[in-house]
Amino acid sequence: MDLKITRAAARFIRMSLLADGNADSGFRLAVSPGGCSGLSADVGVAAQPAEGERAVLVDGLRLFLNAQSRILLDGVTVDFEDTMTTQGLVFHDPKQVACSTAGAA
Repeated sequence: MDLKITRAAARFIRMSLLADGNADSGFRLAVSPGGCSGLSADVGVAAQPAEGERAVLVDGLRLFLNAQSRILLDGVTVDFEDTMTTQGLVFHDPKQVACSTAGAA
């Protein structure tokens, strides 16, 4: 699995784990297709992987990923943005095809 996590995203994940977890906790990252916007995610700290999830170590971070998430996140870069319009994890997927503007005048 080729998943990249930026420094900003890693910092967010580590801070979440420090605030809500313990030494054995991991960061649940369940993604699903999000249409034109790419991927949408359900994230949070968990004590252990849920049924159907696998613990995956990425850059020293323990992530809990289900099978669909492992497939969808392959080749993706996870970043964290904190701007006037966006705060949270964002996914940069080179496989994502831009939305069609066909018919626009």
